[in-house]
Amino acid sequence: MVHIKRGNVARKRRKKILFLAKGFRGTHSKLFRVANEQILKALRYTYIGRKHKKIKFRQLWIIRINSIVRKFCLIKYSSFISQLRYMKILLNRKMLAQFAIFDTIILLNLIKKNN
Repeated sequence: MVHIKRGNVARKRRKKILFLAKGFRGTHSKLFRVANEQILKALRYTYIGRKHKKIKFRQLWIIRINSIVRKFCLIKYSSFISQLRYMKILLNRKMLAQFAIFDTIILLNLIKKNN
């Protein structure tokens, strides 16, 4: 029976995991088995976090647009968006929120055109 040497492969794999676990507290950064579990968990959370980030930013943009529209036009956000669609103004919420913060005049012109 042939003796298979794979010590360097296993060591590389363990070193990679322990390198990723740097900064974790206690045995979570020292012991391979515990660190491996924590890395898998952390990678799962980062994947979910990227999805949550998109949701949170969209909510923030909607809040910003709504506050400006209600302040100057006294209509709801949903009716403002539907009027923009009716007028075939294809601006996404991110851009509308940027206008609401930095260049309110452009957004006010859009609101005036709606009325």
